[in-house]
Amino acid sequence: MPHPSDVSKPGDKPLTYREAGVDIDAGNALVDAIGPLAAKTKRAGVLGNLGGFGGLFDLAACGFKDPVLVAATDGVGTKLKLAIDTGLHAGIGIDLVAMSVNDLVVQGAEPLFFLDYFATGKLDVGVAAEVVASIAEGCSQAGCALIGGETAEMPGLYGDGDYDLAGFAVGAVERDAVLPRPDLKAGDVMVGLPSSGCHANGFSLVRRVVAACGLSWSDPAPFAPDAALGEALLAPTRIYVRQVLETIRANPGAVKALCHITGGGLIDNLPRILPPTLSAAIDVEAIGMPPVFAWLKAEARLDAHEMYRTFNCGIGMVVAIAPDDFTRVRTSLGPEALPIGTLTARGDGPAVVLGATDIPA
Repeated sequence: MPHPSDVSKPGDKPLTYREAGVDIDAGNALVDAIGPLAAKTKRAGVLGNLGGFGGLFDLAACGFKDPVLVAATDGVGTKLKLAIDTGLHAGIGIDLVAMSVNDLVVQGAEPLFFLDYFATGKLDVGVAAEVVASIAEGCSQAGCALIGGETAEMPGLYGDGDYDLAGFAVGAVERDAVLPRPDLKAGDVMVGLPSSGCHANGFSLVRRVVAACGLSWSDPAPFAPDAALGEALLAPTRIYVRQVLETIRANPGAVKALCHITGGGLIDNLPRILPPTLSAAIDVEAIGMPPVFAWLKAEARLDAHEMYRTFNCGIGMVVAIAPDDFTRVRTSLGPEALPIGTLTARGDGPAVVLGATDIPA
């Protein structure tokens, strides 16, 4: 006698994975679409192609003699919600790559390869392909290879049109070139490299400010009237990798430390590279306040301290150098490089002091 569970009921039909909300064919179509994008990021060390169970990379092919591997992972926070709400996905992958590779380079590491994770409730191949295309663009800017990733379709976990992103980067640096160096000392100069806007930090507050102002993403940006607000705020995070690595290679031993200014701003990030004996004295007047941050400061009614521990406020990367090396390193970095402060003895004071200070011209 058959078991009751083996007996089909009238009108029963198989319940497929597709009917449960997961479209394997769409996933395969996405892999086909992004294969050529990933191929364009191929660099020395890459073995194989997309589609395997893991990405292969030959470190020996990169010319390192005594390498240390450096790994970083990150997302783009609630900036992702802005991309989803506006339908502007073409830069969000650059943000994703930037947040990890900028973290690698501050330790002196050259980014080698990148993997992405894209999760959604129902896969829209067009949107996903646009996002991955921007990830590939970010990898090209950083000089690293997109060697793999994961696309997860999880109905019931994400709302209609929503998706989430995470990125994973691996780089390498010669053992004797790891940053920060141990010889940071009072008198060293802090040079800042400009940001392109909010990058991928502080967007929970940004979104609240926009809502409180009664603005829509399609309205003219109060700080950039020639652009729509959503488009202006979605300016991709700058990738500093090539600029910084070229400077390090052109000036051996001159760069003492690097700091990526992310969530927490200058106030919370600079202490991560400083010994407990030193403070960073930052001249905020030298930095100025780019229009987007001046607008946010006014609308959110934040004081300077809170602004500089929430947003990058116009500086996305800081380079620490000895005074004797200042001129040549600044020349290598380019005309945008801006001296913003110096290192001083900390004593019982805070790790970061905002205010006027003597810095080289």
